[in-house]
Amino acid sequence: MKYLHTMVRVKDLEASMAFFRLLGLEETKRMDNEKGRFSLIFMAPPNQPDCPVELTYNWDGDDALPSDSRHFGHLAYGVDNIYDTCAHLAANGVIINRPPRDGHMAFVRSPDNISIELLQNGDALAPQEPWASMENTGHW
Repeated sequence: MKYLHTMVRVKDLEASMAFFRLLGLEETKRMDNEKGRFSLIFMAPPNQPDCPVELTYNWDGDDALPSDSRHFGHLAYGVDNIYDTCAHLAANGVIINRPPRDGHMAFVRSPDNISIELLQNGDALAPQEPWASMENTGHW
């Protein structure tokens, strides 16, 4: 058995792609289906092209999107510096739902409410402000 991808539906393709680009993912494949009126965009970290997330965008809208994607679980990505990653995301308007108080783990949400777990590669970083005293925002 071989892992292929994880699919998530998106309402605003450009906003979702921009979010995943902030995480460092790149478009690796795209399929536009005129007859079915949908697009599939595969995005993956540059060094892991066989572990993509598939963004499914229905051209005429998608009423099947849940208001809260918690039933899905989450996508998880390892990062080289969790503080720098969270600062970059926050500077670009992304809410840090669960700040990396422990220097190891944080959660954010995509524009489509998909929970994204960020994990520090290797050992946890020493706790530092403003993260160490930052409260959770919303749920993750």
